[in-house]
Amino acid sequence: MGIVEIIQTTVLYLLITIAGIFVIVNPLTTAFAFMSLTTRMKEQRKKEIALKATKISTGLFFIFALLGGVIFQLFGITLAAFRIAGGIILFGIAMGMIRSKGEEEDERKQTKPEGEIADDISVIPLAIPFISGPGSIATVMILTSEAPSIYHTGLVFVAVLITTVTCYYSMVYSKVIVKYLGDSGKQIITKVFGLILAVISVQFVINGAANVLVDFGIFEIPGIEPGPGAHAEE
Repeated sequence: MGIVEIIQTTVLYLLITIAGIFVIVNPLTTAFAFMSLTTRMKEQRKKEIALKATKISTGLFFIFALLGGVIFQLFGITLAAFRIAGGIILFGIAMGMIRSKGEEEDERKQTKPEGEIADDISVIPLAIPFISGPGSIATVMILTSEAPSIYHTGLVFVAVLITTVTCYYSMVYSKVIVKYLGDSGKQIITKVFGLILAVISVQFVINGAANVLVDFGIFEIPGIEPGPGAHAEE
């Protein structure tokens, strides 16, 4: 494989990975939520909150990406099972995005957490669940587990950074985004993201089902080998 082909393959894998994470995180939703939550705050305070939320969510993504394999082994979870479960969850989120009329963000903002971090919106609801929610964390774990090499795993981490940095700037410039995009524009883009996410989630389920067939020796599919948890009970 020549240098040009390697570069093309790398860029393509990175773009696909970014798309997978980006559509589930949806920085636009974060921007609109941030705008409504920080209306009376000074610009410096807004930047501090945005930066903290970005650091926390990035850290969470990295932790679950690194410990994904350990979690699988600890609970005896096969990669196939996680792919199927993750795909089903993401499909549900995708349908919610496609049918969304804006109520979801309102419900999240009306839910006030209890405890010391209740007043720190950088943690809840910005870092969790707007940026690093269950669906996005599951997506990152699946992508890292599916990475064919350490090099590709590194690209997943790069995709996470690109997405979270995008979230940071979407929060910092939320006033501009809300002004020029408006609710209608946000709804259109959210529905497009939902459609893309639905396709990705279905592919996760297909990959998981293929792994199950191979793990149980029902079929031999080229390019797919039995997972580490296959036939564990035998």
